[in-house]
Amino acid sequence: MLEKTRESDSFSQLASQVLEMETTCLCDIKKDLRVISPEIRSMTPGLKLFGRARTIRAHDDFLTVIKALGEAGPGDVLVIDGTGGGKALLGELFSAESKRKGLAGIVVDGAIRDIAGIRAIGIPAYARMLNPMAGNCKRIFETQVEITCGGVTVRPGDIIFGDDDGIIVVEEEVLRDIIPQALQLQELEGLALKSMNEGKSLFSLVNADEHIRAISEGRESKLAFSISTSTAAG
Repeated sequence: MLEKTRESDSFSQLASQVLEMETTCLCDIKKDLRVISPEIRSMTPGLKLFGRARTIRAHDDFLTVIKALGEAGPGDVLVIDGTGGGKALLGELFSAESKRKGLAGIVVDGAIRDIAGIRAIGIPAYARMLNPMAGNCKRIFETQVEITCGGVTVRPGDIIFGDDDGIIVVEEEVLRDIIPQALQLQELEGLALKSMNEGKSLFSLVNADEHIRAISEGRESKLAFSISTSTAAG
């Protein structure tokens, strides 16, 4: 019991840390992160999503979504592979129950509906499309299996992190490994924006000229900030 409590506290701390970040910083640090297709977009702008994937496979039938919703717990993200179907697999009622149970959000590679109600509920929701026509409620498909969502593999328990720029899928250990670098990058970007708002040129803050020259000459190079947090603090 104590071990589970510690694990829960550790994950809550991770969530608090990541939700202060942007998906873009993580993508800049690790270029091979799984990024869900931009065709699956936020239907609730301004809300960030962070939690563990609870996977579902279905096709124009939402009975499996009901099953998964009943089994889901706080911090879970319903990640639904709609397998190319076009009928809505989720709407306002399922979203309200997700919010009541403490789920972190919803990602649907397919259609949802009742978008005004979902936005009013205030739960992060991503989908490929909207469709007022709901699917059937007659078939049980698979849950908690490896699925494909937005062109990437999603496994039960994967971390799902989304904001208005998109959604990344990542193993927890990989996420913890890249967070320090991502936090440093985000801090540098903040300092650069502050300097630019004070009138400094972007080209005085990055090694753009040197990088362009090196690439033109066929040498290895990397675009990077020419400022540092320690320099800014000093």
